[in-house]
Amino acid sequence: MAFKPLHDRVLVRRVESDEKTKGGLIIPDSAKEKPAEGVVVACGEGARKDSGDLIPMAVKEGDQILFGKWSGTEVQIDGEDLLIMKESDILGVTVDAAEAKAA
Repeated sequence: MAFKPLHDRVLVRRVESDEKTKGGLIIPDSAKEKPAEGVVVACGEGARKDSGDLIPMAVKEGDQILFGKWSGTEVQIDGEDLLIMKESDILGVTVDAAEAKAA
């Protein structure tokens, strides 16, 4: 099923966290926290100003993002667990070293 979020909402796939600590200890599923990191799967077209003008989205499909621990609504689409959240719930977009240097 194709899914397109409306307005300023984004569809996010969580990025799986490591199963071991840096010291080599294996973390059981029951002790893992859900990651607050993900990849944008789909975006709405953006919010609207009171005048009706479109405010474009700051993120796009494929962006790797960080979001708040309690952000979004969990949904299941085509058997996959995803999140739908407002763009304002996104804390930041990860950038590679080359992009960071250029900015």
